[in-house]
Amino acid sequence: MKKWGRFAFWVIVLVALDQWTKYLAKTGLSKNIVIIPGVFELQYVENQGAAFGILQNKLAFFVIFTLIMGAVILLVYRHIPEEKGYGWIRLSTILIFSGAIGNLIDRVMNRYVVDFLYFKPIDFPTFNVADSYVVVGAISFVLLYFIQKKKVEEVLNKLERKKKSDDGNLADQ
Repeated sequence: MKKWGRFAFWVIVLVALDQWTKYLAKTGLSKNIVIIPGVFELQYVENQGAAFGILQNKLAFFVIFTLIMGAVILLVYRHIPEEKGYGWIRLSTILIFSGAIGNLIDRVMNRYVVDFLYFKPIDFPTFNVADSYVVVGAISFVLLYFIQKKKVEEVLNKLERKKKSDDGNLADQ
């Protein structure tokens, strides 16, 4: 239970931070604010699609996809051992889940996601804190696969054994 309590605590904190920054952007960004000239700006964008503006106005798709991916993340998290040495793997899943929930809240409440962070030199699409959680969490998980390969494989193998066990139980019924 301690593991799930930590999970819930950090998800709530991270989603609250994401929603607070989006609220600040929505209420305070009537014009672009240059933070670092030629590099970084705050600019308010209502994104009805996904990354890079793809899949505009596909709310049902995003909600279903997020719920499925959220369930997968919860299953992965469930199989992460509580021992020391697995903290980074737990953090990666918490970041991904929190980012997904943060953007899901926007989609359901507003029918769009509030984006406001813009890196000018690379003309990267405007994004938000939840997007950052997902990207950092996913990259971390992939890097951890190579750095802590045995630990990540152990988690994924537990998940695969559970799936096979469940499939076998269904076949017996």
